[in-house]
Amino acid sequence: MFEQLTEKIQKAFKNLRGQGKITGDNIEEALKEVRLALLEADVNLETVKLFLERVKAKALGKEVALSLTPGQVMVKIVHEELITLLTPKDKNAVKLRFAPAPPTLILLAGLQGTGKTTTAAKLALWLKKDGRKPGLVAADLVRPAAVEQLAVLAREIGVPLFRPEAGEKALDVCVRAVKTCLQNDANILVLDTAGRLQVDEQMMAEIAEIQQKLKPANIMLVVDAMTGQNAVNVAKAFHDRLPLTGLVLTKADGDARGGAVFSITSVTGVPIQFVGVSEKMEGLEPFYPDRMASRILGMGDMLTLIEKAEEIARQSAMEKQKAAKGNDFNLDHMLDQVRQLKKMGSMSDIINMLPGAQAQKQQMMANAPDEKKIRRMEAILLSMTPKERRFPQLLDGSRKRRIAAGSGTRPDEINTLLKQYDLMRKMMKKGGMDRNLQNFMGGRGPGGGGPAPFPFK
Repeated sequence: MFEQLTEKIQKAFKNLRGQGKITGDNIEEALKEVRLALLEADVNLETVKLFLERVKAKALGKEVALSLTPGQVMVKIVHEELITLLTPKDKNAVKLRFAPAPPTLILLAGLQGTGKTTTAAKLALWLKKDGRKPGLVAADLVRPAAVEQLAVLAREIGVPLFRPEAGEKALDVCVRAVKTCLQNDANILVLDTAGRLQVDEQMMAEIAEIQQKLKPANIMLVVDAMTGQNAVNVAKAFHDRLPLTGLVLTKADGDARGGAVFSITSVTGVPIQFVGVSEKMEGLEPFYPDRMASRILGMGDMLTLIEKAEEIARQSAMEKQKAAKGNDFNLDHMLDQVRQLKKMGSMSDIINMLPGAQAQKQQMMANAPDEKKIRRMEAILLSMTPKERRFPQLLDGSRKRRIAAGSGTRPDEINTLLKQYDLMRKMMKKGGMDRNLQNFMGGRGPGGGGPAPFPFK
C-alpha cells in the first residue's frame, strides 16, 4: 500500500545535504517533496500541515552525529513523528476491551462492500488463536446471502454461529446469542451487522438500538483503505452516532494510497486496532503504530515477520509430533506443510517487511520463488484420495495420470513432488523438518550443493 510513498520519502532524504547541522535551508526542499508525497497519498491537508510543522520544529538546529548523515537524522525524526501521528492520545485504546463477566461483545459496523462479514470471521479466528472462545452472530439481515456467507466462514474456522430464526430482527438475534452463547462454548461474540451503500438513518437506527440494548465493550468500524479520505468522513459520521472504540482498516494489501492510515486517527481520535492484509482468514493483523511507521519509511517490520515465523514454527512442531520422527510421515503431512507456507502470506508481503530500499526489494521479488509452484503442489495433493495421501506407495502410473488430469499438471510433476516427499521424510527421521521447508521451496539441497529440483512452470 505504501510502496510509492516509501520510495518518494526515501528519495527526499537521500538527496539531503548539510554540514554538521540541519538548517531551514537544507531541509526545505526535502520537506516540500515529503509534503507532495503525503498529499498524493491522499492524506488530510490539515494533518499534513501539522505533521510537517512538528518535523521542521524538531529538526531545526539538530546536531548531526559523526556516524550519521543529515538524511539519516531526518528519517529518525520523521519516524518518531509518524509514530506520534498514528498513536491515539490514550495508548491503551488500541487494545480490545474485555467485559468483567462473559460474554464480551464486539459490534462491527460499516458500509456495504468494506469486507465487514469477512473481517468478522478473521477477527473470530484471531481471537481463537489467542486462546479465546469466540462465536459469530449473523445480524446482517439486509444483504442477500450475508448469513450464508458467515455460516461458510464459521465452518471454515471452526467457531459457533448464531443465525436468525424466522421472524427475528437483528436485535433479536443478538439478544438470543448473548443468552445462549455460554451454553455453546463461546464467551466472546462478534456481531456482524448490516451495512448500506452510504450512511443512512435506517442503518444508524438499527445499530444504535443494538448498542443501547446490549452495551458492547467494543464497537469497531470497518473501513475500506481503498476509499482514501472518504474513509475519514465515514468514520466521523459513525462516531457522531456511536461511541466507536476502534477501527479495522481493510484491503491494505491493495493499491490504496494509504492516506486514510495517516488521517483517520488524528481527525476522529478513534484508534486503528486491526489491519486487513490479505483475503485469507489469517490476513488480519493488530495495528502497531511503530511497526507501521517503520514500513512506511522502508525500515521493514521484522517483529511482525518474526511473529509469523514463530506461528509457523509452532505448527511445524505439532506436525513433528504427529509424524513420529518420520515413521508416520505421509502426504497429508506434506499438504499441511504446503498450507503453513501459504499462511506466511505472499512473497511480496514478506519481502516488504524486510528493511531496505524499494529498488532492492523489487529485485528480491523478481528472484523470489514462484508462488504458483506452491499452489500447483497443493492442487496435486488435493487431487489424491485420502488413502493415496496416507499410503503414497499406492501411486502407480495410472493413478498418477488421473491425479495429473485432476490437478491440471503433468505426470512428471507428480514424480517431482514424490521426490520432494521422500526428501522430507528422510529429513523428518533426522529431525530436520524446519530446515527442509527451505528445500521444499526450492532452496538448497540437503548437501548444500544447489537448489532442490522443482521444474514446475
